[in-house]
Amino acid sequence: MPIPFVGGDAVAAGHLTRAQLRHRFRPIFHGIYVPRLHQPTLRERIDGAVLAAPSAVISGVAASALHGARWVDDDVPVELVGACRRQRGLVVRDETLAAGEVVEVDGIRVTTPARTAFDLARHLARGSAVARIDALLNARPFAVGDVELLAKVHRGVRGLTRLRAALPVVDGGAESPKETWLHLLFVDAGLPKPTTQVVIRTESGRYIRRIDMCWEQFKVGAEYDGQQHLTERSQYTKDVWANRELQRLNWHVIHVIKEDRGADIVAHARDTLLSRGWSGLPA
Repeated sequence: MPIPFVGGDAVAAGHLTRAQLRHRFRPIFHGIYVPRLHQPTLRERIDGAVLAAPSAVISGVAASALHGARWVDDDVPVELVGACRRQRGLVVRDETLAAGEVVEVDGIRVTTPARTAFDLARHLARGSAVARIDALLNARPFAVGDVELLAKVHRGVRGLTRLRAALPVVDGGAESPKETWLHLLFVDAGLPKPTTQVVIRTESGRYIRRIDMCWEQFKVGAEYDGQQHLTERSQYTKDVWANRELQRLNWHVIHVIKEDRGADIVAHARDTLLSRGWSGLPA
């Protein structure tokens, strides 16, 4: 029995009785079933949504996951554009898709990366939208200008104000939601916009480190340190050598951990940039 499946079809084909369907399986959407104790993955829930609404198009966060974006949990609501009955676990968007805004991924009709970003920017809060679009850009690069063009094609749709607030700070170089958060923290504080994923080398060309984000002109960088920096000995020893080399080259790298307060991080970055020649004026 595939997971998920259409309950009525399984009964009609004689694979199950109605009593077996009722006792051994549970619906995740109307008429769409999985084994009673099974916790479906996001992909299984998307497959179920397609069974529940064959003419609809997957959009939003679920679409970004189909395009390869990371950091998407299995329990996020599946968004659809098109005719579909409203039900728990599905978000149905009564919107229009123009020509060229739908592609197939693994046989599933899904909004294009640019249209997916267009929807994310309009429907999510700014911080969440930027993090989701950063992850999408990292997985499937596309031109942010194409998203801006969609605002002209779909004049008057809801959420364009949100979109205009999110797009200027989107940066596909961010490799995790925390990196997006850190990038936004600096930009919103009025600091110069940092460049992401910059490789630093020695004078002889030896690789030292790829810094999450930096102000290369001032030799100031910032990194969000995850658990691997504390728990993996091999990573720790590499970090020790890299930090020594960066100091020798007069780099100042701000290491951010989850316990740090945003105001303290910004103050540290601002003071360091000012000490290294930043005028303090917006770029």
